[in-house]
Amino acid sequence: MDYSSLISKRRDRFSELEEAVGDPDLFSDPKRATEILREHGKLKQTLELWEKIEAAKRHLADNQELAKSDDPDFSAMAADEIPGLETEIEKLSTDLQYALLPSDPSEDRDALVEIRAGAGGDEASLFAAELMRMYQRYADLRGWKSEHLESSPSEVGGFKEVILKITGQEVFRYLKYESGVHRVQRVPATETQGRVHTSTVTVAVLPEAEEVDIELKPEDLRIEVCRAGGAGGQHVNRTESAVQIFHLPTGTYVRCEDGRSQIKNKEMALQILRSKLYDQKLHEQQQAYSSHRRSLIGSGDRSEKIRTYNFPQSRITDHRIGFTSHNLTGVIAGDLSEFTAELQKTEMDERLTEAGL
Repeated sequence: MDYSSLISKRRDRFSELEEAVGDPDLFSDPKRATEILREHGKLKQTLELWEKIEAAKRHLADNQELAKSDDPDFSAMAADEIPGLETEIEKLSTDLQYALLPSDPSEDRDALVEIRAGAGGDEASLFAAELMRMYQRYADLRGWKSEHLESSPSEVGGFKEVILKITGQEVFRYLKYESGVHRVQRVPATETQGRVHTSTVTVAVLPEAEEVDIELKPEDLRIEVCRAGGAGGQHVNRTESAVQIFHLPTGTYVRCEDGRSQIKNKEMALQILRSKLYDQKLHEQQQAYSSHRRSLIGSGDRSEKIRTYNFPQSRITDHRIGFTSHNLTGVIAGDLSEFTAELQKTEMDERLTEAGL
């Protein structure tokens, strides 16, 4: 497909954005500035990708011509490069197709990862802790930073609930596929008869909201302070440092007690609340999407069983795309790249079909 006309429109838009970026008054409107800078960055990458494709095509045409040379060594050298150039052009063309799709404004954002133990009692809480470590290791592998925001430990050393903040480049783009119910099948350490148990953990990945996205009005909030609770020892705070916030219009509730001070806990609670409200806003907007797409990738349905981790057979299956891997050890150690790549490919193929590209 010839994308020249689309690229021409992108160039015109990029010129407009270049002028806007150079405007001294750009940051007088923070929300507009954020949107413009994001769009400018995306378009710049798209146009650079187009230039790479055009350069590779010129290189290929030159080599095809040189391959007809009367000099056998020269001809062979040029011919040897042709398959590699054709592969490069094919990959760059696929990347360009994806780049030309309407962008999801949330993909560049940092993310909050909320992990909750579901069915399975103690075993579910232990698996919740394993998933937390899996996402922390995945963040390390991608060069991201993970921060522990809030947690509720279980008596066996796991977590009933834990919230991580992960920051870096395009965090939500890669982590958004993790939202849903994760099912684990294995023999718990406490099982004396070797029976396989099934437990579940729910994961919710929320794009981090900025203050310009969600305005929290003081009259809409009920903020309460109380003593932190826990399993005892260092988990119990003698002062009223825990903070809980109720968002009255939506009934959304957030509690933070992991921070060392009331001020820190309030900041974290507001951050989590803002992201929860932004996530609700996004889900309302998604109702405009086709029902087919909403039912498959990135739907964020918290009740949808998305993946099963079968330890006895060292098998992981993603039920949304029917993809199975036997690299369970690697995945638990943070290597989610295989699953992420397959999920991204499936979503992008759907989006390309919808966009007619």
